[in-house]
Amino acid sequence: MPTISRFYGIIIYMYHDEHGVPHLHAKYQSKQCAIGLDGNVLEGQIPKKQLKIVRLWIFENYEALISNWNLAQEGKPMVRIAPLD
Repeated sequence: MPTISRFYGIIIYMYHDEHGVPHLHAKYQSKQCAIGLDGNVLEGQIPKKQLKIVRLWIFENYEALISNWNLAQEGKPMVRIAPLD
């Protein structure tokens, strides 16, 4: 799975072939979930604190995430997105 960012122990990756809506996957320790770019959890779970951080990151990087989603739809390589500071 293409990793597009890492911060605070959270790994963010994206691929387009499931769930049917623009989304990303977040992994923290042994937990992982799929999160729509609207911030809604589609499947799985991560701790609430980390979910809040990921939602903030989505909000701050929404345009870049949509761009990556479109690249993935076209089968093109995605770009890394800066982590939270």
